[in-house]
Amino acid sequence: MRRLTCLAAATFAFLFSFALADEPLTDLTREEIEIIVRDYLVEHPEVVIEALRAYERQVAEQEAAEAARAMSELSDEIYNDPDTPFGGNPDGEIVIVEFFDYRCGYCRRSAADLFAVRDDADDVKVIYKEFPILGDASTLAARATLASRNQGLYEPFHEALMETDIGFSESEIMAVAETVGLDTDQLARDMDDPEITAYLARTYDLALALGVTGTPAFIVDGRLYPGALSRSDLEQLIEAGRS
Repeated sequence: MRRLTCLAAATFAFLFSFALADEPLTDLTREEIEIIVRDYLVEHPEVVIEALRAYERQVAEQEAAEAARAMSELSDEIYNDPDTPFGGNPDGEIVIVEFFDYRCGYCRRSAADLFAVRDDADDVKVIYKEFPILGDASTLAARATLASRNQGLYEPFHEALMETDIGFSESEIMAVAETVGLDTDQLARDMDDPEITAYLARTYDLALALGVTGTPAFIVDGRLYPGALSRSDLEQLIEAGRS
């Protein structure tokens, strides 16, 4: 709503300046101003498109600058949180950060591409930011995978949950856990760890501070990419980061 209000105000100001360019600076009533603007638009409809494009460019530039500043200020939280799982080369030159939700269809569809890139490149580190925003079942899955770190099976469990078609009830999550060799009794106990609750809250705050409001969202070579990335997209970004 705020963005639409700003857009309307900016557009009106832009049009007003054009419409009154040839008008004497006299006291005008609201009705007279509306007539002038309306007449001008009838004669120059392209002005609206120009105003909208200018505003969108300004917004995009501001959002990019804010994201870059946030990533610089929060670099330690993004890359060095000891509670954040990771895969690939721990010392990889190229770091991919993903904010994801197990019940997010786009996350699930792009998971295989991310895993393939991680496995095929020897200089890539993948940081997994659990960001369960699609309800209690998503949070349950996130708590289970984070708890599985105590048994050293985070990545197999993470991959299995991403690639198995389930409804994410507790019984279904535990059934998948068994397939990767997890002790489900221990897993259930570990899921109640208050440190997991604190970690998820911390990651949620980090995502919002970075402007991440949906899943998936990636950070590659220090730049934020909202939305799914294909294997081709990831490979191109990796190559760019190497050069």
